[in-house]
Amino acid sequence: MKLIIVSGLSGAGKSVTLDTLEDAGFYCTDNLPIALLHDFSDLLAHSEKTGIKHAAVGIDARNDPLSLNQFGSFIEQLKAERVDYEVIFLRASKESLLRRFNETRRKHPLSDKNTSLDEAIDLELERLNLIASHASIQIDTTHTNVHQLHDIIRDRVCLRKEHALSLQIMSFGYKHGAPNDVDFVFDARCLPNPYWEPSLRHLNGQDADVISFLDNSELVQQYLHDNAAFLTRWIPEFINSNRNYLTIGIGCTGGQHRSVYLTEKLAKHLSEQGLSVITRHRERP
Repeated sequence: MKLIIVSGLSGAGKSVTLDTLEDAGFYCTDNLPIALLHDFSDLLAHSEKTGIKHAAVGIDARNDPLSLNQFGSFIEQLKAERVDYEVIFLRASKESLLRRFNETRRKHPLSDKNTSLDEAIDLELERLNLIASHASIQIDTTHTNVHQLHDIIRDRVCLRKEHALSLQIMSFGYKHGAPNDVDFVFDARCLPNPYWEPSLRHLNGQDADVISFLDNSELVQQYLHDNAAFLTRWIPEFINSNRNYLTIGIGCTGGQHRSVYLTEKLAKHLSEQGLSVITRHRERP
């Protein structure tokens, strides 16, 4: 039996994640009291009676603070009983969350007449930090819409082979902010920039003319070679340590040319090594 615990900040996409898992055949329940987590997993463990092989539960800051502080103990119980579990944690920048709540006019679960929306977001993050520290994968949805999040969960979680590493390589632009949900970041801003070529400015790193420009740069090719060698050497060590998820970010100034090109090249190289690689171009919705 597979148990996925979904948590995160209100407005960051927890409901979308649970809906995606449910569409993939998971038995899902939201806002489960942490005190019932062990009993719930024990019930599901008897799959011959329940018929449930995969389940996902949503846990959020509506749990009382005492239970949230005991989350680590519940995780240790799951480990002791050899329950196959994962924790997914969703977050977004405060600015994004404020905008989403204002646009939808939803009430934050922790806000009241004495607690503003801004204060509620800070309080929620404080309460959920312990859960976040146990997360197998953290997803920052600041620059992600509902459809993109659905695809991320489907590709990285639902379609991942059992006990296999889900490797994602993501391009991004530093001028839009560095991502928070990556394990390694490679900065490509030191490389020649096609943006300064008028004929290439409107193109991106998947277009033939940009590819040709960067293919013919000795500096770019050396950078690509060194990063490929590093990842080829060290990714197997993450696999040997039973790591489920690994995300690599490659950034340039705008996230259109160099980072996109390098993401595609590195994904091709690692796929040829037998790894299952997902690419994502954050600034190209």
